[in-house]
Amino acid sequence: MSNSKFFPYLEAIFAVIVWGGSFIATKIVLRDISPVTVVWVRFTIGVVILGLAVAIRKQFSLLNRNEWLYFALLGFLGITFHQWLQSNALETSEASTTAWIVSTTPVFMALLGWVVLREKLPWIKVAGILLAFIGVLLVVYNGKLSAISLRSFGKPGDILILISAINWAVFSVLSRRGLKAHPATLMMFYVMSFGWLFISILFFTTTSISEIGKLTTNGWLGIAFLGIFCSGLAYIAWYDALKALTTAGTGVFLYIEPLVTVVVAFFILSEAITVASLLGGGIIILGVWLVNRN
Repeated sequence: MSNSKFFPYLEAIFAVIVWGGSFIATKIVLRDISPVTVVWVRFTIGVVILGLAVAIRKQFSLLNRNEWLYFALLGFLGITFHQWLQSNALETSEASTTAWIVSTTPVFMALLGWVVLREKLPWIKVAGILLAFIGVLLVVYNGKLSAISLRSFGKPGDILILISAINWAVFSVLSRRGLKAHPATLMMFYVMSFGWLFISILFFTTTSISEIGKLTTNGWLGIAFLGIFCSGLAYIAWYDALKALTTAGTGVFLYIEPLVTVVVAFFILSEAITVASLLGGGIIILGVWLVNRN
């Protein structure tokens, strides 16, 4: 490994480990406060961190008039709606299950590329999509495939997480245009700022700011981790890695994320590591790898 790539590799590893822990931190904070408050406080911190990064790197520039609606849409999809889905989902869904389902996002990106962008979908990618789907069913139903029903899909939170995976795929496809025109840190600052504005409207119309006072010591530690590391530093590290490495070379690190979640959830939340979860997770990763391989 060359010295020029050593630090970007470390940044990519740092980002996926932090994001792997985000599901556990969110479940801990949800013991104290509501999902919308978690998202609002988290991204209040995140916007400040990204704003400081933009200022330090001297990347700040105003958006063009015709970009405001585009970035507002990205902020709503990538921050407000996405994090609302995940925070509400984690009230009933296990952290490890959530991480495995989220890891299927590249599958939905491939499907969107096929449907919207008319990209080719060779048989190997179709096989990967089917495998990932089978893996999700194994994880959600804990290996009890006889329990699969058209009327139900695991726990209520599992459905929200699946929607969040599809939503993030849409957000990622729409983000391509912006990343060509702006530095990644600046773009995420604007996206996060718009998302924070939307979640602020929801927060102040449905919740009292006094709810923040309910946070315990563990709750504050969880919020600090989510805001400083997950919403701030991890984004900066990930996009730095993307700039220095290939997309495929960086993307492979995402396979580590659900594994981190499973291990940390076992030690901190006492979530069981089942054979069905590991088998289903392995099948998901194999399916996603087949979808992403050249």
